[in-house]
Amino acid sequence: MAEKKKFTLEYEVKSSPRILYSFISEPNGLSQWFADDVNFRDQVYTFTWDDEQQKAKLVAIKEYKSVKFKWIDDEPQCYFEMEIVQDELTNDVALAITDFTTDDLLAEKKQIWDNQIDYLISVLGA
Repeated sequence: MAEKKKFTLEYEVKSSPRILYSFISEPNGLSQWFADDVNFRDQVYTFTWDDEQQKAKLVAIKEYKSVKFKWIDDEPQCYFEMEIVQDELTNDVALAITDFTTDDLLAEKKQIWDNQIDYLISVLGA
């Protein structure tokens, strides 16, 4: 099995960190752009896409800053994180995504994130 490697993507988002944070941390916000449905129970998020479910444990959270999830059925060192980055001079807001994938799936995984974040930006009206 190919080794998964970490990659990071960054997207400019015209939104306040407070509003963006609710879209990356709350089940209701995540279900508007990330998955068809999101449920939360006992620190575990259940994400549903087209009747397929994946569970992720919330492993770290910083209010108005970042959330870090670990897929229950993934390799121990793998996670995905969404971090709000705000430029101190311009106040521009970006969303940094950290994820893991194999080399052969990197382009596909980046495309999925590009599409998801485009959808998030349209939901935000940004």
